[in-house]
Amino acid sequence: MLLTKLLVPTYTQMLRMLSAWLKKAQDQIPKAESEALLSARLAPDMFPLSTQVRFACLQAQEAIFRLKGEAFPESINELLEEGRNADDRPGSIADAQARIDETIALLDGLAPDALDVNADKPLAHELPNGMILDLSAEQYARDWAIAQFYFHLMTAYSILRSEKIELGKADYAAHMFQYIRPETMPKG
Repeated sequence: MLLTKLLVPTYTQMLRMLSAWLKKAQDQIPKAESEALLSARLAPDMFPLSTQVRFACLQAQEAIFRLKGEAFPESINELLEEGRNADDRPGSIADAQARIDETIALLDGLAPDALDVNADKPLAHELPNGMILDLSAEQYARDWAIAQFYFHLMTAYSILRSEKIELGKADYAAHMFQYIRPETMPKG
């Protein structure tokens, strides 16, 4: 499978789900409590919800530029710093939604083979601690980009659930409803 056909739909549909979860949260809590919600975390040594949203967007955006073989634009550094500083400035649900919308717009603007042009070129991925991973584009997509994206996405989901936002499996897998055979839909 080509990387563009794998990653772009995956990122897009799951970012839309994340956006829907935040909308549900916004509908379920008083506006004054949204900053507290964005500061919520699963454990003291984990990043808060606001960072999880930003880092899910960051993972998708980084993958785009890395697989295209392009330098990161300044917006990637801004997103990274926003995430790292979310304890002091969690932002609002509207801010989180804007970051999701920006990422989806970036994905929507890609050519059908945008992430496949450098598929044979080795990729060096440097981690913040100085370690460098030497990967093929396919290894990077499969073993890093998707895994990291889902880590932040599912941590956001888990934080929302732990904060009593009413979400369920159908909210997580809503993109799958398009594949249901009509005659197998539950009645009543």
